[in-house]
Amino acid sequence: MLQPVSETALNDIVDAKPQYARVYETPTGFDLASNTAFTSGQPFDYYRTLRETAPVAWTPVPHAAGFWAITRYEDVKRIELDPDRFSPQLGGINMAYGPPGKRHVRLHGAALNTLICLDRPYHVPLRMQHRAFFTPDYIAELRKKVEVKVDQLLDVMEKKGPVVDMVPLFSEQLPLFTLCEMMGVDEKDRPKVIRWMHYLELAGHMFAESAQGRRISPLFLAKFLWNVRQMFRFGEKILQERRRNPREDLLTAIAQAKLDDEPLPQEFLDGAWLLIIFAGNDTTRNSLSGTMKLLTEFPEQKQRLLNDPSLIRQMVPEALRLVSPVIHMRRTLKQEAEIAGQKIAAGEKVIMYYGAANRDPSVFKDPDQFMIGRENANDHLAFGMGPHVCLGQRVAAMQLEVAYERILDRFPNVRWTGKTTQAPNNFVNAISSLEIDLGK
Repeated sequence: MLQPVSETALNDIVDAKPQYARVYETPTGFDLASNTAFTSGQPFDYYRTLRETAPVAWTPVPHAAGFWAITRYEDVKRIELDPDRFSPQLGGINMAYGPPGKRHVRLHGAALNTLICLDRPYHVPLRMQHRAFFTPDYIAELRKKVEVKVDQLLDVMEKKGPVVDMVPLFSEQLPLFTLCEMMGVDEKDRPKVIRWMHYLELAGHMFAESAQGRRISPLFLAKFLWNVRQMFRFGEKILQERRRNPREDLLTAIAQAKLDDEPLPQEFLDGAWLLIIFAGNDTTRNSLSGTMKLLTEFPEQKQRLLNDPSLIRQMVPEALRLVSPVIHMRRTLKQEAEIAGQKIAAGEKVIMYYGAANRDPSVFKDPDQFMIGRENANDHLAFGMGPHVCLGQRVAAMQLEVAYERILDRFPNVRWTGKTTQAPNNFVNAISSLEIDLGK
């Protein structure tokens, strides 16, 4: 019988050194373990240096065990395709979870007791129980609702324009709508989900600061704890209700799911609720905003879309490759391995950097260029690969496609003004504001 991952996952040995000698010297210039370092965006120049000089780079983490940073495409792909050796269940998917005494117990448990952190034999059977909501037929019907919502959101933007912040008016709202339609969350409850997502984005930074002895604002901490408590209470209530009164929605599929012929325990319901709020909202939001930046930075590619809107479908995978909304994922070694000549011991962590792999010139020619119609754009790793590839990737791609069909049709002169902010987060590319000029 499956035990909660939170009870079996390895705890970090603080300041642990790698068992085997380092083959590569880790270059200076950027701290991958820092949340605040990513407030200027992903360090693509540093990624290039890592790929070229230290493709398996030992990186220390304050008050936690260090990790091996993996930046080449083929190495990331190999790890993704070998979960029996590189396990999400043994240590979770996050870089570090903080000292046991400084964790939020329920949030920590939910971050580990979830589909994305399961190995065989549990991962695939649980995943299959959710697949009805990610089929082409289901997504085609969902698309009709998304098209209507996009037009409504653009109406609001036009009234508030011409200069608006795209994130709260559009990039947040569209994935929230789509996810809540899939889950069956009532309209009146939907704004809460955005608020909870904002606090979840800041959780890693807050706990890292606390672990290092830095003071957290008492007011912020109180708001954070209250919102996390409300999020879990709401999730527990709605999932229990779906067990009693099933509907045709994703929350019912989660509530009715079974492992070993038993209903999911509350620990795994918490994990499913947390995962769907964060993964279902955050990555699509940041992809929508990041694509607007790309279209402004590469005006000739934008003009191609204006000349031939049918190219938007080809644009989507190329935009996802360059934006790489998920910065990293972790795996923990079940057994010793060697990557790019570097021996890595069982129990040590590897962190896969998708933004680095997606700009590997050995796979993508002129990798920093936005090239709509790139022959192998669909080989990107923005959604991962293998058995743990993102279940909602088609839903995310559909939203990007519909959004930019409508945006470019209504606002052909739209552009990013150059103003943007990012939350302190080294896990997702968290664009928290993006000022745009609608051009009319």
